[in-house]
Amino acid sequence: MHIGLAAMLEHAPPQDVLAQVQRAEAAGFRGVMASDHFQPWLPRHGAASHVWSMLGAIGTLTTGDLGPGVTTPTFRTHPAVVAQAAATLSAMFPRRAWLGLGSGEALNEHITGEYWPEAPERIERMFEAVDLIRKLFTASRAGRDVRHTGPHFRLESTRLWTMPEQAPDLFIATAGPQTARRAGRVADGLITTAAAPERLESLLARFGEGAREAGRDPSTMHRIVQIHLSWAPTDEEAAQQALAEWPMAGMRFRRSDVRSPFELEQLARLVRPDDMTSGIVASADPDVHRAAIQRLADIGFDRIYLHNVARGNDEWLDVFGRDVLPHIHS
Repeated sequence: MHIGLAAMLEHAPPQDVLAQVQRAEAAGFRGVMASDHFQPWLPRHGAASHVWSMLGAIGTLTTGDLGPGVTTPTFRTHPAVVAQAAATLSAMFPRRAWLGLGSGEALNEHITGEYWPEAPERIERMFEAVDLIRKLFTASRAGRDVRHTGPHFRLESTRLWTMPEQAPDLFIATAGPQTARRAGRVADGLITTAAAPERLESLLARFGEGAREAGRDPSTMHRIVQIHLSWAPTDEEAAQQALAEWPMAGMRFRRSDVRSPFELEQLARLVRPDDMTSGIVASADPDVHRAAIQRLADIGFDRIYLHNVARGNDEWLDVFGRDVLPHIHS
C-alpha cells in the first residue's frame, strides 16, 4: 500500500520539515504531499514556507513521490506559473513529481486583493486553469507555442522551455460529488480528505462515472486521500493535542472564506472536545490508527497521506513505521 507523509509546511520551519521527511522515508513512508499555504491556519503554527522551494529540497533528500497537495492556480499564482513550477519539478525528479490542484481558500488566496468569489466561480476558474495547464504541457512537449483566451485567464503565445519527457500527473482536489465527476473527465486522479465511508464511496463513484463518460478506465487512475490524526503516548495527550493543534477538525462550517489565522483562532475557541470525534483520529493505540487507514484502503484509495497534528514530536513516525504501515493492505 502506498502510504506517504502529509508535510504541513505551516507547522514547522523549513529545516525541521526537511528532517521530518527524511525520518519518514527511513520509517517506511513512500512519498510526500506538501501543503501550499501563504499563511498558517493558526498563529501558533508559526510558519508558511513556499511549497515549490520546499519540494525541490524534499526531492533531493528523498526517493518517493512528491507534489503539492494542493496548490491553487487561479488567484495569487497564474496557471502558467504553476505549470512551469510543476514541469520543472518533474524534470528534476522524473516520474516522481505530480501536480495537485484545488479551487482555493481565502486564507491564502485573498492576499493579492482580488475579489473573492463564491464557490461555483472558484470551481469554474479551477477547471479553466486545468485546461490551460494541459494545453501548455501538450504544446511544450511538441515544441510549439500555445495561447489561451478564456473567461478568467489569458495566455499570450508561449511555451514551457523546461519540460520533462512525461508531463506530471494532474490531480484535482474536491469533497463535492459534482466536481469529482468533472475531475474524472479531465484529471489523472482525485484528491480528498478522510470523511464518513459512505460519503467517500459516493465521491469515488462519481469520479468513476466522469472517467467512463470520457472513455477512460477509472481503475487506472489515482485515488488519493489525506487523513488527519493525532498520536501521542497516551489517549489524553492525543485528544488534547488534536484540540490544540487542529481544532479545524471540529468546525462544522466551511473555512474557505476565512481570511486570517487570527480570525480562525477566535472561531477555534468555540470548538469543544466532543466536536472532534468525527474529523480526526486521536489515540495512543496504533491499532486504532491502523484500522482507520485500512478502511480508506478498503474503500478504494490507492495512495494515503498521513498528517499527524503533533509538532516537534516525530516519535510517531517510528511507531507508525513499525506498528501501522506494514499492516495496511490494498
